[in-house]
Amino acid sequence: MFEAWKESLPVKAKIIIVLLILVIFAGGGVVAFKFYDFTQNNPKFCVSCHLMQPAYDAWAVSKHKDINCHDCHHLSIAEQNKLLINFVLHRPSKVPPRHGKVIVPWKFCIRCHWEKDERYPEAAPINQSGLHAKHYFMEQIECSKCHGYIIHKFIPEERFCLKCHQGKVVQGVGMEELACLNCHTDRTVDLRPGRDKCLFCHGEETVRKRLLTEDTIDVRRYEPSPEKVMAATKVNIPKDAPMQFSCYECHKPHEQARPNWDLCLKCHGSIPDVGKHGLHINVMGMQCKQCHKPHVWKVTKEIAKKDCTMCHEYKEPSKFIQG
Repeated sequence: MFEAWKESLPVKAKIIIVLLILVIFAGGGVVAFKFYDFTQNNPKFCVSCHLMQPAYDAWAVSKHKDINCHDCHHLSIAEQNKLLINFVLHRPSKVPPRHGKVIVPWKFCIRCHWEKDERYPEAAPINQSGLHAKHYFMEQIECSKCHGYIIHKFIPEERFCLKCHQGKVVQGVGMEELACLNCHTDRTVDLRPGRDKCLFCHGEETVRKRLLTEDTIDVRRYEPSPEKVMAATKVNIPKDAPMQFSCYECHKPHEQARPNWDLCLKCHGSIPDVGKHGLHINVMGMQCKQCHKPHVWKVTKEIAKKDCTMCHEYKEPSKFIQG
């Protein structure tokens, strides 16, 4: 019957029908492609679900605002359908908890931040970062553990390290609110603060200017405020001072910022048996710093004439150790 009907149609009608079918298929294909492109490449699709509005608003003002959501967030077909069914059947009022699931795996992050994606040439590389080498490569910590625990806020907060390094608060006056990276730095292999890092606050302006020109993560993202720098006690460490090691060898900011002077004897254990040290330490109960001024340490003739004469007449410092 269909064949008979088809045979009865004029040629023009047949052509029109074929063209209509082609137009319908082509139009359907265009619509399908546009819908697919919208769902896969337009961040506004994500916000079509009202639950995503807070995440969308945070993304819109973040460093990633020019990056398509799907460049970072990848779901399988099964996961997408599961989300759709859950939304239709349960109508959730908030985004369900992660339950420890990593939303953006590290392999997507390093496409821009280790390898190079020509679409995002300004992505900060982590290739030379000791902080990332320690946490990402050695400890196998996912990037989003630090750079995503607050939705779409990629620069970790100043004290974010305490989420894992519990109890590592600082004890020094005025240091309570400092960022962890105000002290810990990429400049040292073990990430502990080098001497210059301490002198950023406690030293001269020349030290600050030099460290800022190096533009490492700790000063680029976590430079102490001018008020903090101004309030910090300034110290002068002579270039010929005998102690050239890092400040943390004596100062233990996570335990007690100002050193316990008994600590000196851990390195200088034989000193009480040398010259007049025993008299001053054991009998008179004096502390090392009363004669050996912190950061200078040497008792010069000038210092002896000023300080030693407060207790007795001037004596040559070199004779002090002769007994």
